[in-house]
Amino acid sequence: MIVKSAEFICSNTQISKLPPPVKPEYAFIGRSNVGKSSLINMLTAKKGLAKTSQTPGKTQLINHFYINESWYIVDLPGYGYARASKTEKAKWDKFIHTYLDKRESLQCVMVLIDSRLEPQKIDLEFCNWLGEKGLSFVLVFTKADKQSSIKTDQSIAKFKKALLATFEEAPQYFVTSSETQLGREEILAFIDTINKEFVIPPYQGPGQE
Repeated sequence: MIVKSAEFICSNTQISKLPPPVKPEYAFIGRSNVGKSSLINMLTAKKGLAKTSQTPGKTQLINHFYINESWYIVDLPGYGYARASKTEKAKWDKFIHTYLDKRESLQCVMVLIDSRLEPQKIDLEFCNWLGEKGLSFVLVFTKADKQSSIKTDQSIAKFKKALLATFEEAPQYFVTSSETQLGREEILAFIDTINKEFVIPPYQGPGQE
């Protein structure tokens, strides 16, 4: 897939104000500072489309980016940012979970994992929640350029092993680097395949929660 256009559409904290769910959407989510904005910018080949920040936890809204006037990348708030208050965390969690669970046009959740780290409890818990809800997701291992491919492979193997404690089989995964564009073609091809099968879901209008 060639990305010809990518534009920011809206930021929201209300599910009811999201764009009509008539185009395929792919949600990108991960722990704070996992490299989500950099990955989105790399995939769209548009530097600065998603705002990168040195302050983890900067994305606190659901951001929609319209790609090729045919599908959306949805940038979701990172989870596990320690400096957010418990009330804020609970509010974000409810908001994110409602979006993921109820959004009719959501095709796949891209769960970003830092390839340099041991399996993190918070990542595993989130994957388990997606599994319990029956939501389609893939793993996207980030920052692969920061270490050897052997170490990345070891990290992936450990994460898959940890997931297999609760899953019958490990989900599909991609290895990426925003610096070298590793994984870009594979992820875009994956999205393209799903887009071709997309059927517009029944939609009852903006009042629907």
